[in-house]
This record gives sequence, structure tokens and C-alpha cells, in this order.
Amino acid sequence: MSRSSEEIERAAIKRAIKALRKRHLVEEGAHAPAIAALARPLVVQGLEWKEKAENLELELQQCYRAQSRLSEQLVVEVAECRNSKALVQEKEELVSNLQDENTQLRDENSQLKKDLEEKTKALDLLISENKSVKAQLEEVMLKLKDAEAENRKLIDRWMLEKMKDAEKLNEANAMYEDMMERFKVSSIEQLARQQVDGVIRRREAGYVEFGESAVPSVCKHTIHAHDGGCGSILFENNSDRLISGGQDRTVKIWDTKTGNPSSTLHGCLGSVLDLAVTHDNRSVIAASSSNNMYVWDVSSGRIRHTLTGHTDKVCTVDASKVSSRNVVSAAYDHTIKIWDLQKGYCINTIISMSNCNALSYNMDGLTICSGHVDGNLRLWDSRTGKLISEVAAHSQAVTSICVSRSGNLVLTSGRDNLHNLFDVRTLEVCGTFRANGNRVASNWSRSCISADENCVAAGSADGSIYVWSRLKADMPSILEGHSSPVLTCSWSGLGKPLASADRNGNVCIWI
Repeated sequence: MSRSSEEIERAAIKRAIKALRKRHLVEEGAHAPAIAALARPLVVQGLEWKEKAENLELELQQCYRAQSRLSEQLVVEVAECRNSKALVQEKEELVSNLQDENTQLRDENSQLKKDLEEKTKALDLLISENKSVKAQLEEVMLKLKDAEAENRKLIDRWMLEKMKDAEKLNEANAMYEDMMERFKVSSIEQLARQQVDGVIRRREAGYVEFGESAVPSVCKHTIHAHDGGCGSILFENNSDRLISGGQDRTVKIWDTKTGNPSSTLHGCLGSVLDLAVTHDNRSVIAASSSNNMYVWDVSSGRIRHTLTGHTDKVCTVDASKVSSRNVVSAAYDHTIKIWDLQKGYCINTIISMSNCNALSYNMDGLTICSGHVDGNLRLWDSRTGKLISEVAAHSQAVTSICVSRSGNLVLTSGRDNLHNLFDVRTLEVCGTFRANGNRVASNWSRSCISADENCVAAGSADGSIYVWSRLKADMPSILEGHSSPVLTCSWSGLGKPLASADRNGNVCIWI
């Protein structure tokens, strides 16, 4: 680029020299006539000289003008030359910078190539290691499958042995009970001997005067019992004290006359899904979503036992109506377990093909009624764990089981929005209760039957409570007081009040 600028300068200088030479030639041509005229006479030449002088002056002016134009052209060309020189310098600097950048990029490129080669080698190594690890994993998975198969076999053998042990224990318990029954005749046996076609005569011994249950119409108290929802309530036996359990992992006992809590039981590690109370009202049992059950002593408020053994959430529990010792529970692990509260562990396990949503002891303390997801009502012998009988109660899952105070009737509710009353002895339907607006709210919605067996109450997803009289099954009374789906209803054994609980954790007391 520097050579081209020098060439431009030299060309400009040559043009200036040519212009000067041209000017010199013009001046020589202008003086040549004057020299020739000197040889001629002065008089003749005077006029010619004058004319020539004038012409020379004009030519001289033209020369000056040409000189000025050439000077201006020279100045312009010099300025252009300087600009070109500055431009050339800028281009040279730019080229130099680009060369430096090119060099730097080449270095970076070479470094990246080295890094890429290293990463490629590392990747190849990782791929080879992955293949070896995958092969090891396949071997371990095969061993794991073999171990699982062997474990299942061992579990089956263990369960078989446990069932054998449980059967032996049940036989021993049965022998013990038979021996005790020889020395002592219970009131339930007397009651059973005095039954004729399931009816106890008022004049016969053993007759219990249940309080007459009228259809309630007034909400006496509305209580916010639990945060997150209340899914289980029940009355103490022959009492108007109400027990409730909810999503806040607490169990509360309420005075229904005042609507105030009497006590609160803590210690449950999961949501309370169902409740039971022993027939002497001394212990409260809660079924929990933590796969366990918790047994509280009501007087002290302390946990007596934590019953473990289920492998899934425990959805239902009930206590024997004749003994404070036995409790039955069911969970979503296809098992029904019978527990001894004195010992604090399971004494019998019943395996069911369909999960059980609800169950209840019958009044004899020996028969267990259970409602299942497949819609069947099943009756079990609690001593042997064997199935006594079953019937298809509903077209969809059974959500509730409630045994009457006489033990002759059992009320079932299902997701088909029907409430059926069965005779326990024949498993025939004694009545069906339905209504257009009544919709079962959940798989664990609990309905109830009054102590005198004349009324049936069930909650609905629209927040209403439907109460049917057995004499007018097609004309239910509708109680409105909840703002969310009603999950459970419970009737006091005294005949009143009726209690209901909803998904918002509110409890209503009806009279």
C-alpha cells in the first residue's frame, strides 16, 4: 500500500512538470515573433509589435489562468493523495488487526481441537464403562428377579405358617371361650334364645327399650371440628357424646348438648379415616392413612397401643359389641385383621380378593359384616376367618356398613347411590332407599340406621342429608345445613340426636 501512494505522488509531480514544460514552450512560441520582428524596420514593426504585445498580454493572461487552474488541480490532487495515504494507513492497520485476530483464532482452533480430542477419548472411555456397568446391571437385575421370586415364595410360606399359627390360636381362643361360656351365660345368649323370627317380645327377659327415633328437623349446633375435613364421627355407646376424627390428625370428643369439646386426643401420624369405640366407652380406636391404628385411653387421653401390620392405609375399623378386647380393621392391602387390645397385636388375618371399604361387628361379637369395592356384602366368622356367606349388594363399590342394634339388619350404601337394608340371617333385601338428589360423596361415605330401626340417614354430595322413614321410604326428609359434601352420618343410640360431618370439617347436630 505504501508503494502505491509513492507512485501516486510521482505521477502528480510528472503532471506538474509537463505543465511547466508546456508553459515554457508556449512562452518560447510567444517570444519568437518578437525576435523575428527586430530584424524588420521599426516603423513597420511598431503596429505589429503593438498588436503582438496585446496578443502576448492576452496569451499571458491565458497562461496565468492556466497556471492558476493547474495550481488548483495540483492542490486538489495533493489533498486527494494525502487522503488516499491516510486511507491506506487505515487499511494497513485493519489488515494488521485482522492478521492478529486470525493468528489468535488459529491458536484457539488448535486448542479446541486438542480439547475435542481429549473429550472424545473421555467419551469413548465413558461409553465403554457404561457398557460394562449395563452388563453388570443386567446381571444384578436377573439376580434381583430371582431374589424377588424366592422372596415371594418365602412370604407365601411365611403367610401360610402364620395362618396355621393363627388358626391354632383361634382354636385355642375358641376352646377358652367355650370353657368360659360353660361357667357364665352372657346376656347376648339369653337374648338370642328369646328371639322368635328376629323379634324380641316386650314381655320377655332381655328386651331393651330403645329410644324412639323421630326424623330430626332442626340443626342445634354447627361446629367447625377439624381443619381439612372430617371423615368420621360416631356416638359413644348409649350416650349423646360425639367422637370425631379429621384430616388434622386429631380425634375430638364433643358434648352435643353444648356443642363444646370435652377432650382432644393427639398422637395420630396420619389423617383419621374411621373411628371405633369399645362397648365400655373406655377406649377409642382410629384408623389412619399412615397404615396404622391408634388406641387411646379416654380417661387419660394417652395412647395405649399403636397397632401395626397393615401395609396400606387403614380405611375402616370397628370394635366388638360384646367385648372390649377385640377390634377388626381393613386396609387397602386386601386384608381384614382381627386384633387383641389386651395383647396389642393381630390374632387373625383374613385375605380378601377385593379391598374392603367398610366393616362392622354384628351384635353377637362373632360375625363380621364387610362391604367391598366389587359391590359385595360379605359375612365372616371372626374365630376361623372363613367366609360364611356373601351377596351382591350394589352394582358399584360399597361405601358403608351399619348393623342395627338388634343385629338382625345391616344397612349398606354404594356408589350407585342406593341404600339397601338386608336381613342378616337370609341376606335378603328388606328395603331400598333412594332419591333423585341424593349422591354418595366418596368411597367412604357413611350412612346410619336409627336405634329403633325405623329411620335411615345418608349424606349427599350437594351438602344435604336425606332421612328416610321405613314406613315412607319413597318420601325422604331433606336436612340442609352444610355447604360442602356430607361424608358421614351417625345416630345416637339414645334415639337422638343425629350428627353429620362434611368435607370442610364442619359437624352439625340435629334434633
